[in-house]
Amino acid sequence: MRIARKRPGSARRGVATAALAISAVLGVATSPMPAIASADTFFFDDVGSTAVPRANCGPGSLPETGMQGDVPAEDRNNGRSTQGYRCNMSLVGGLQDRGGGLLSVTYDHCSYTSTFFPGNLLNPTTPGVQVLDVSNPAQPVLSTTLNEPAMLGGTWESLKVNKARKLLAATAVPIAAGTGYFSVYDISDCTHPRLLNRGAGTDVTMPLPFISHEGGFSPDGNTYWVSGPAPGFLTAIDIRNPAEPRIIWQGLHGLGGHGFGITPDGNRMYLSNLGGITVLDISAVQRGDPYPTVPQIATYLWTDGFFNQHSIPVTYGDKPYIFTVDETGGGGIKVFDVADPAHAEIVQKIKLEIQLPANTAANLRSSQGGSVFSYDPHYCVVDRPADPTALACSWESSGIRVFDIRDLSRISEIAYYNPPAQTGKNVQLTNSPHALSSLIGVSLFNFVPLARAVFEGKTDPRVAFGPRAGMVAFGDLSADWCFSPPEFHGNQIWTSCSDNGFMALQLDDTVYQPPANQASTYGQ
Repeated sequence: MRIARKRPGSARRGVATAALAISAVLGVATSPMPAIASADTFFFDDVGSTAVPRANCGPGSLPETGMQGDVPAEDRNNGRSTQGYRCNMSLVGGLQDRGGGLLSVTYDHCSYTSTFFPGNLLNPTTPGVQVLDVSNPAQPVLSTTLNEPAMLGGTWESLKVNKARKLLAATAVPIAAGTGYFSVYDISDCTHPRLLNRGAGTDVTMPLPFISHEGGFSPDGNTYWVSGPAPGFLTAIDIRNPAEPRIIWQGLHGLGGHGFGITPDGNRMYLSNLGGITVLDISAVQRGDPYPTVPQIATYLWTDGFFNQHSIPVTYGDKPYIFTVDETGGGGIKVFDVADPAHAEIVQKIKLEIQLPANTAANLRSSQGGSVFSYDPHYCVVDRPADPTALACSWESSGIRVFDIRDLSRISEIAYYNPPAQTGKNVQLTNSPHALSSLIGVSLFNFVPLARAVFEGKTDPRVAFGPRAGMVAFGDLSADWCFSPPEFHGNQIWTSCSDNGFMALQLDDTVYQPPANQASTYGQ
């Protein structure tokens, strides 16, 4: 089912010139992206107005009291949100400490909790990335902390694991963007990571020249890719020898960048930009060419959502698709048919009721006092890259959502867990980006979709003024923010949310049976 229209536009130019200018400032050799003049830009103007079917909640559930995905203003004010909401999924165990940062990632029986600068430094005993032993999911315990400069400087969305080579890596991202520091660890013994690069990237006198906000591995673990938010600077770090990481390619792909997803063969990247994705041919880097180039294949832009977060390449049968996630603007998740990546098509969208244009004012009404983010997805995970059966997503204030994706034409929600609100605990949660951001009470990213919906006559702006309308500052943490990739571990999901920290969650057997070849992936 093709549900969006597209029209070709002119390709972006001037990228090569800008890349060379930045490389001169950084003092590194850069190969600008060639062949972009022939790469088309496509624009999708369809705005999805349908939500996926709700989950049918079984025994033991504590369902949402309002529309799908919402934490109503009344629940926030009367304390109901402190009980959380659950449907076919329950908490096994967790470790809150001072908050879960932006991302946690997992390997084997371990989980790694990111740092959010500068709040993490207010915890003098464990300021770095926390290594959790989850051998007993009911009682996770802190094993050790990683305190290299990259880990202390705030890892933002760069903390990632490569299972093929048993590596953990991250860059320092103090405030949305960072540069210089990058550390790689051997996690063969996952509870005690071993630092591999003591020189370049870790030694404070030997920084590497890159701009970072997000990062991730190629599937084979030989390259760590770093993307910067503004400008959209992309860097490939060769870690074939992790003890001596070296930059082998850099380029400027546009005005802004974010996360990405890489195909299993390592040859193609779906790179997030401010309003869509850019498709890149990264095969020369994957092959290890001495002077690699990275041609642009196509760019896809849309009005339904913005700040695209990342993409997950998958296949159904032998046909390739991607799930791509919009962090703000109510765009939800888009499913692209990428059989021809130069002429891709949107075939499905995944949205919750609270994200629909008709509910934009209600969205703003309930999210006031919750700070800048509200009800949008952030990171998603499929339970296997080939013929996936389930998709789990962190959905900011809507918690963890799980969908049946066996049939792309009949996607439905099967479970959710929105953890108990940590209302009023702002001061204690120093490693929570939610707590630190709550100096701002207004859901800033809601105003663009609200203006569009009002202009199109799809919502009544008066609905937005509810009992929390005056909370323009000092948010109260009345609903958590969930950002981390929720990774499948059998019938459990391991993840973290900003306020509640690490959580091991149990999916009911009635809604999910893990496939024999389960292999969680989020595309990097």
